[in-house]
Amino acid sequence: MSLLATIAVAAEEGQHIVNELPFPAPVFGVAAFVVFTALAIVTFSFRDVANRHAAKAEAYAREHGAA
Repeated sequence: MSLLATIAVAAEEGQHIVNELPFPAPVFGVAAFVVFTALAIVTFSFRDVANRHAAKAEAYAREHGAA
C-alpha cells in the first residue's frame, strides 16, 4: 500500500494518535533557554583570551615574518 493510500485510510477511519509529552510544553522552552544561556556564559568566559598572551603572540609574529 502506498503512503498516500495509508494516509487516506487513516483519515477515513478517524484514527487519532496522541502521544503525551513527558513535561508541559513551556518546560521545553525554559530548558532550551537555560541551555543556551549556559552556552552563552561559556562563550563569554573566553573573551579576551588572546590578549592574555599578547607577548607570545607578538614574538610568534616577529619570528614568522608577520608585519
